[in-house]
Amino acid sequence: MAMIVSDPHSVDQDEVVTVNTNGKSEIPDIVIGRLPIYLRTLELLNREGREVTSSQELGERLGISSAQIRKDLSHFGEFGKQGTGYNVPYLCEQLAKILKVDHVWPIVLVGAGYLGHALANYSGFENRGFTIAAVFDSDPQKLNTKVGTARVQPMEAMPETIREMGCQIATIAVPVHAAQNVADRLIEAGIKSILCYAPITLHTPKHIRVEYIDPVIHFQHMTFYLNR
Repeated sequence: MAMIVSDPHSVDQDEVVTVNTNGKSEIPDIVIGRLPIYLRTLELLNREGREVTSSQELGERLGISSAQIRKDLSHFGEFGKQGTGYNVPYLCEQLAKILKVDHVWPIVLVGAGYLGHALANYSGFENRGFTIAAVFDSDPQKLNTKVGTARVQPMEAMPETIREMGCQIATIAVPVHAAQNVADRLIEAGIKSILCYAPITLHTPKHIRVEYIDPVIHFQHMTFYLNR
């Protein structure tokens, strides 16, 4: 299923993904999209040494109603008590398990240009469940150079490396004209989820999860509200 990253505060009742919650319910994808935002805020509170928070406080910090937060979390169980609130470390742990980021996922990065270097050197991945495990590029001059902690490999090495590392997630940071071919090769090699930075909508099988990050789209969204 391909989708464009959207505002997690909005609700799209048409997009529903089936999530294993003991077979009890189907959970709207927009709810899943808000869980990482809740986890990020809870982790901040945890670093501040906070033991307890409330849906009211979370809502004020995030601009989401407390009722929406309680409803979202109720899809996955009962995490707090009325009048007591949520135990911050416990809820962090539970959300990490629900999002499956209670361990580190290896990520394949395709594209060793400026954006690829920035992504590979970003220090915020590993302590939140991800690491750039392998980098690939088609430019012979970039091969064997170091990007982050990985050395750039040729595209031909991608299928074997993906299998050996058990990678399921890839990031595409290549020019737009190369993005579809790269996506096809990643999927053929066994990748199941793709984060695409190229300004293009990829054509992929329905079982492949694709999300997009295009700063220009967000800038264009913002300029609509600005005065000339």
